[in-house]
Amino acid sequence: MILIQNGTLVSSNGLRRADVLVEGETITAVESKIQNPKSKIVNAEGLLVFPGLIDPHTHLRQPGGEHKEDFYTGTCAALAGGITSVFAMPNTSPAAVDRASLDYALNLAEQNAACDYGLFLGATNTNSKLKTQNSDLRECGLKIYMGSSTGDLLVEDFGPQYEHFANYPHERVIAVHAEHEPAVRYFAAQGVRRPPICAELETERAVTLAERCNRRLHICHVSTRREVEIIAEAKARGVPVTCEFSPHHLFLSTDWVEAEEQGGRGAREETPLPGSSAPLLLRSLFEMNPPLRSHADVDFLWQHLAVADCITTDHAPHTLEEKRSAKPPMGTPGLETMLPLLLTAAHEGRLRFEDIARLCCEGPAQTFNIPRKGRILPGFDADLTLVDPNAEWVIGDKPLFTKCNWTPFAGWPARGTVRHVFMRGRLAFDDGQILVERGSGKLIRNW
Repeated sequence: MILIQNGTLVSSNGLRRADVLVEGETITAVESKIQNPKSKIVNAEGLLVFPGLIDPHTHLRQPGGEHKEDFYTGTCAALAGGITSVFAMPNTSPAAVDRASLDYALNLAEQNAACDYGLFLGATNTNSKLKTQNSDLRECGLKIYMGSSTGDLLVEDFGPQYEHFANYPHERVIAVHAEHEPAVRYFAAQGVRRPPICAELETERAVTLAERCNRRLHICHVSTRREVEIIAEAKARGVPVTCEFSPHHLFLSTDWVEAEEQGGRGAREETPLPGSSAPLLLRSLFEMNPPLRSHADVDFLWQHLAVADCITTDHAPHTLEEKRSAKPPMGTPGLETMLPLLLTAAHEGRLRFEDIARLCCEGPAQTFNIPRKGRILPGFDADLTLVDPNAEWVIGDKPLFTKCNWTPFAGWPARGTVRHVFMRGRLAFDDGQILVERGSGKLIRNW
């Protein structure tokens, strides 16, 4: 038994001083004062105690991209960031699009994941009947790439999109990358990369499909004002739609990158890559799908956090060599920086600690039907993230666990750091050290 004493527990309802008793993998008591002489005592004086964070949008790159991330390194990075559960996207190689490929990826995760996990099934132009033919594929949801991104899982035509919405089970979640591919190609031919209208057009279509088919829809990485307005209007009508914001769309903007190039750190960093005399170009680090938006869009996201159901990392690691190439791949790592960035923002008054609990713990659990996680309550899994809210440090000064070994937020001052992480009652991360081995994570059965 473990007794966590004197901590300040965080939920969407507020902060309160309380002790937490853990027996095995489960929280058994949460009270103002608990006495249990048989327990191992953890003194959480001065620390915030969050439920273990849940990140339902990560790219862990295995199988096929193990040179930049794998299930072990990615889930270690998650634990270092206070995250005890992750869902991985299916755009791997091979992509997880049928029972055989999904089982292959799930077996790799079972052998290697250090934290709890789930895997999405990828939609294709031809597999819309797969779920009705195979009732238990063990997936955490369906991912439809309505616009192109990394990999080749593009379902841009209305017919296959409609068939997926019509056939996927009502109780499960359809997560979409909502960018209108014809618009993406049209603007690309003019040298313009994915302006806001691309996301806004496809978000409108996805909401319409969900409304007509009465299916649960989750819009990934919302980045523009109009998307937020479309989703808020749909929620007001009773459409079963949820959405997520991502840290790079909250903390970065096109205006910021341009300012950095012109007068901040400049267009190049001081230190070249190991073994190279060429400095690292900054702009390629900040390229992702959908792209960064204007400062006005970023401000609107912050002003409408209430519309969001989750904040997710969209952790998409690539090597620095790949990001420096003539055609850099899209995406940026984020598992280890999301919580420090949000804690810092809380100190700045941009959100509250309670909002972090709602958006990173309770909201993901509710959105994706994750049982026994996301709250500090008796009967729930003992997933607990203990944070020192006042520790001041600089992002990038501590070693990173992600295999790609870089962050676009290097050099940013932070206030708040992860001290201890318990995963199902086991101390998994302790002041910079991973204490669990490969295969410690469990598959989350979320239906």
